Amino acid sequence: MAIIKHKSQRVGIFIDTQNLYHSAKNLYKAKVNFGQIVKEAVAGRNLIRAIAYVIRTESEDEKGFFEALNKLGIETKVKDIRVFAGGAKKADWDIGMAIDAVAMGQKLDTIILATGDGDFVPLVEYLKYTYGVQVEAIAFGKSSSGQLREAVDDFIDICEDPRNYLIGSRSGVGRYIPGFGGKSGNGGGKEGRVDADTSVETTEAPEWDGEGEDPAIKMSGE
Repeated sequence: MAIIKHKSQRVGIFIDTQNLYHSAKNLYKAKVNFGQIVKEAVAGRNLIRAIAYVIRTESEDEKGFFEALNKLGIETKVKDIRVFAGGAKKADWDIGMAIDAVAMGQKLDTIILATGDGDFVPLVEYLKYTYGVQVEAIAFGKSSSGQLREAVDDFIDICEDPRNYLIGSRSGVGRYIPGFGGKSGNGGGKEGRVDADTSVETTEAPEWDGEGEDPAIKMSGE
C-alpha cells in the first residue's frame, strides 16, 4: 500500500537501541548512525518526539553515548541493568517503548518504530486500528520479523543502503559522521528536522577489547 508523507504530519520515532545495535554489529561489524536513522525515517516531516531507549550499567561507560544522542536532538530513556544471582543480566525496554507509543498515539499522525522486533506487531495493530495513525518502521531487513514488515504501513530497510546508516564498518561499509545533514543535497530546511552538531562522533558505543563486559551487553542489557 502506497503511503503519503507530507511535511505537516506530526511524527514520533521510538528507537529500540539494542535491536539496531546488535543487528549492525552482527551483520556489518559496524555501529549505527542514529542521527541518520532519524533523518531518513522522518523524511522532512514535523518531528515531535525522538526517543531512544537505552541501558545503563554500573560503570556508566555509556554516558558519552547518551550525551551524543541528546546533542542530536534524540531524547534518552535510561534503564539500569539488573544483575541476578549467578551473574545473569536482564534489562529491556519493550514494554516501556510500547506504553510510550500508545500514550502519544493520539497526539501524532505517524509513529515510527526503529526496530525489527516482531514482538511489536500487536502494538502496530493497536495503534493503526485504535488511533488510526500511520505506523512505519526502519530496521535491518535481514534481521527483521517478516510479520512486522507486513504489519506496518511502510518499512525502510537499512540493508538496502547500509553505508547511509552505519559508522566504522570493518567489512567495507564507509564511516559516516553522526548528524541530520545526511548526504549532499539531501539536507533540506529546518522544518521537520532536528539541528545537530555534525562533528559529534561519540554516538558509537565503545570498542570491546575482548576482556570484561562486551559493550553490546551494556547497550542491550542481555
